[in-house]
Amino acid sequence: MIKYFRTDDQRIHDEEKLDDGVWVQMIAPTAAECLMIAEDLNVDVEDIQAALDVEESSRIELQDGYTLILVDIPTVEIRHDKETYTTIPLGIILTQDVIVTVCTENTPVLKNFVANRVKEFSTKKRLRFVYQILFRTAATYQANLRSIDKKRTEIEEHIGNDTEDADLIELHELESTLVYFATSLRANSVVLDRLTRYKRLEQYQRTRSFWTT
Repeated sequence: MIKYFRTDDQRIHDEEKLDDGVWVQMIAPTAAECLMIAEDLNVDVEDIQAALDVEESSRIELQDGYTLILVDIPTVEIRHDKETYTTIPLGIILTQDVIVTVCTENTPVLKNFVANRVKEFSTKKRLRFVYQILFRTAATYQANLRSIDKKRTEIEEHIGNDTEDADLIELHELESTLVYFATSLRANSVVLDRLTRYKRLEQYQRTRSFWTT
């Protein structure tokens, strides 16, 4: 699925087609949709499809005419008939005129942007949009970690009275989730560090007042 959004006067609205200043949101796109956007923006279709591969690692790549950013974001999955946390890739492609996000899910990380709940959000301020996405990602990790810690405490209190196999399995799942999160956060940290150092990314600032408006 492909959706086009644009902000004007600090309000977000749908667009019918690709245009300057637009945010292209791709959710579990088909191969045909990936190829269409790749041809329209003159980017490598494999870079658009990168976020659809759960094995892809976080990274930032400066390509000819655009930049690819991949980060891991938290999500919920069903494991052993219970909801648990894991991570999936989120792809961000910056061109001179538009920003593209690609994910296998309609992630909560981006839902607040669509709902116009993020202050100072503009689809035209592409680099700032990236930083806002990373901030929302970090906030989601933090919320999930609080939930994990609460579950861990509840299980440990229960184990103190009567240990059951189900409790041990759930503790193991929580430990696995923490490993996923720790690995993903370290990789995201590297991306953020490189993002702040790459001078070329300044081209995605709409104006020189990018940081103050």
